[in-house]
This record gives sequence, C-alpha cells and structure tokens, in this order.
Amino acid sequence: MQKRLSPPQVLVLGFLSVILIGTFLILLPFSCTKECSLIDAFFTATSAVCVTGLIVKDTPNDFTLFGQLIILILIQIGGLGYMTSATIIALAVGKRIGIGERLVMREELQVLSLEGIVKFTKRILQFTLLFELAGTLILTMRFLIDYDFKDAFLYGLFHTISAFNNAGFSLFSNNLIHYRGDIVVSLTVPILIIIGGIGFVVITELYLLIRKEINRVSQHTKIVLFTTAILILGSAILMYIFEISNPKSFGIMTLKERILATFFAVVAPRTAGFNTIDYSTLKIGTLFLSIILMFIGASPGGTGGGIKTSTFAIVVTGLAATIRGREDVVLFKRRVPTEIVSKSFLLVTLAVAFCTLSTLFIVVTQETQYLPTAFEVTSAFGTVGLSLGDGGVRSLSALFSPIGKLVISFTMFVGRLGPLTLAFAVTRQVTERFKYPEGRVIIG
Repeated sequence: MQKRLSPPQVLVLGFLSVILIGTFLILLPFSCTKECSLIDAFFTATSAVCVTGLIVKDTPNDFTLFGQLIILILIQIGGLGYMTSATIIALAVGKRIGIGERLVMREELQVLSLEGIVKFTKRILQFTLLFELAGTLILTMRFLIDYDFKDAFLYGLFHTISAFNNAGFSLFSNNLIHYRGDIVVSLTVPILIIIGGIGFVVITELYLLIRKEINRVSQHTKIVLFTTAILILGSAILMYIFEISNPKSFGIMTLKERILATFFAVVAPRTAGFNTIDYSTLKIGTLFLSIILMFIGASPGGTGGGIKTSTFAIVVTGLAATIRGREDVVLFKRRVPTEIVSKSFLLVTLAVAFCTLSTLFIVVTQETQYLPTAFEVTSAFGTVGLSLGDGGVRSLSALFSPIGKLVISFTMFVGRLGPLTLAFAVTRQVTERFKYPEGRVIIG
C-alpha cells in the first residue's frame, strides 16, 4: 500500500518543483540578455521563489523584460505560498478542495484549525490584490515624474509585488539608494513590507476588528504587533546612535534623509532586501544589529522568513520565566501552551545551528571573511536579500563557486519553508509507547 506524503513533504516538493520550473524558464535564451549558467539560473529562481532577493545577476541589465516578468511571477507564487497559489487556481476553475489539500494549506499558512481555511485563502487573495494595487498606483504615480508611463508602471508594479511579498528584487542596479530622501518611496515600500510581513492572520483579525465583527484580537495578533513595533522602534534608535558619527553613511545625508533611511533600514531586514543605504559603508555594530533583525525576520503566515516575531517573543519570555522560577510562559495574560514553547526553543536552536554551520562551510570553502559571510548566510536564511556586495551591484554570493551558491540556495530554501517544516518532512514521527525512569543531571 502506497504511503501518502505528509503535509510538510508536499510543501517541500511543491516549492522545489516551482524552483525547477523557474530555473528552466530563466535558462531560455529570450530570458537573459547574456549567457546565464545553470547554477546562476537555479540561484535566481530559488531567490525569487523563496522571496529573498540575493542576486548573482544584475536584474535590470542581465534579464530581458520576459525574464524580469518570470522573476516577478516566481516572487508572487513564493510569497503567497505554493499551496495557497495552487488552491487559488483550483478554486478559479471550480475544483473542490479536499481534506488532504486543507491539511497542507494549514501547514503552509500556519493556522491552528481547518475550519474556514478555504474562505481564509480567498481573503488572502483579496488582501493581496488590494494592497498590491494600491502600492502599484502610488509608486507608478511617483515614478511618472522620472519615466514615461510604460517604465513607471513596470517599476511600480515590480517593486510593489517585490515589497509586499518581502522579496528584495529591484529593477534599479543600485536598488533604491537613488530614492533615499524621497518620502513616497521611502514610506510606501516599508509599509508594504510591514503589511506583508505581519501575516494574513493578523491582517484578517484587524480587518474584522475594524468592521466590528469581533470585539478583540487574539493573543497571537497582540504578540506580533507588539513585538514588531518594539523591534522597529528599538532598532531605529540604536541604528541612529550607531551611524550618527559615521562619515560614510549618515555623514553625507541631510536630517530628512537620515530619518527616512533609518526607518527604511530597520524595516528592510524584516525580511525584504531593499536598501537605500550602501550596507558596505555601515559600522560593525549596525551590521550586527541587522543580522539580529534578519534572524528574527517577519511573522508567521506572512510572506517573510526568519524564526518569526512570535517565536522570538516566546523564547525571550520563556527565558525570563525560567530565570524567575516560573513554570508557565505568559503573554498578554494568556498562558502559552508548553508544546509551543518547546517548539519555539527547538526552532531557534535549529536555526542557530544551521546558520553557524552554513557560515563555517562558506568561510572554509570560499575563503571569505567572517562578518560578510555571516551577513550573507543570515540574509539567505531570513529570506531578506541584503548583502555587503561583491564590490559591484550584485550580492556577495556572486563571488562564490557553484558549491557555495548551492549552499546559499539551500539556506534560502530552508529559511522560506522553516527548519521545523523541513525537519518534519525528512524525519519519521515516532509515538512514544513507554517512558524511561527519570534521571538526575547537573547543568550550568
């Protein structure tokens, strides 16, 4: 009797299939303006599907309009998720969604119940179209000042979809550095990143709250919004303090540019690799702060990666509770289930171990310096796309050998799916039928 694939296995194979199809399309001769190797096409497809934004090719110059549209479609599929995209297509042609598909959707969307999941998927599509339409309209109107309608619309559409899906692909070789002091671009793009990154569960609850269909939001939504606000505000203050004396970054900016650049720079690592600052000019303290933000990432059920804001909040609160001698982890007057606390600590442990080993492997095999490599690996794991660069307009990964690019590609893949999903996909779940006697172990 053939064994059915588990939901995590379906997600892994689904995302991998989209990446392989994307690789084939990028390899087509009319997708590139110059020769593109198999490994570079695979890296680009992985970066797009995993909504990362690390590049080994200059997107506006090395790809044709067709190639750029392929990248854009891959970003949209990757942002919504393989199963969500497949479900939307199935609903469009009138196909019934079975229990198996619903289980996979629950795994991908990171919701707790199967109840109303198809309706929730339809709402995701509605919110996505709404925010992307609004973002495209705003950015197109701004770009019309500098370009004709055709180019302005393409730039507006591309950067909106890339921002909302927390990817960092740009049709400008220097990303958005040219618009560092522009209020419209410097506010619209980060807002799209935040909305896409907080998760569709949070967006839905806020929508229902505004419509007064619910009286209060859930504990999850409170955790996500509070943690997101604290991370943005706290890191903005720290970054401004770190960079105010840096003649290479803030030293060449006006006060207006400093404020806008600071806001942009603390939102982008959450996990969209747009930048209005050349990261190679930043101080070490700012780079380490960015690494922390990239590692934490966005929120569950959103378009970003990282360990997620709720995981970070639970781990920090759990550590505080343990130090104070409390057994329960309590957030917003609600106890967090022990299983969720255990999974949160497991997720952080796996993430730290994976990023450490990947960084070690790259440093040894590519003979690179530690900080730029750790930055690149964390950016890949958090599906961010920020990089200290190759000395030009591409990411540091462009300098890596094929094996180095494959490691970064795998890191992006793990970051998009999540270490736990990948671990559950490759291991067999065991049900304990008995327990061993409890022992005594001294730690600390």
